[in-house]
Amino acid sequence: MSVPTDDSGVDETLSEEERRVVDSISNLGSQWRLLVLYDLQNSEKRFNELKRSTGASSRTLSRVLDDLQEMGHVERRLEEDAPVATYYSLTAKGASLCPVFDELEKWSKKWEADSAADVNSPE
Repeated sequence: MSVPTDDSGVDETLSEEERRVVDSISNLGSQWRLLVLYDLQNSEKRFNELKRSTGASSRTLSRVLDDLQEMGHVERRLEEDAPVATYYSLTAKGASLCPVFDELEKWSKKWEADSAADVNSPE
C-alpha cells in the first residue's frame, strides 16, 4: 500500500506542523550543508578554511555554499585588496539554527553515553 504524497513527496496525511518539520529537515538535510552551517557558527571563514575543516572537495563545497546562499543561510563577502579573499558567514537566518545545533549536540552526547553504558553493562 502506498502513502499519498503531494508534489514534494511529503506524506499528505501529515499535519501542517509535521510537514514543516519534514520540509525543514529535507531542505537542510545534506551532510555537507549541515557541516558547513555548523562550522560557521563561531566566525566567518574563507573558502579554503571551510574546505580544510569540513573535508569537502572544492566542487562539493562550492555547490553547498551556493545552495546555502540561495536559501538565505550564508552570505559571501569578497575582499578585493591583495590578496583577494572570499569570506563566508551565517546570515541571521543561518545563525538562528545555532540553538538547534546546540540541542542536537546535547542530545547526541546524552544518548551516546547511554548507548555506551548499555553496551558495557553486564546482562
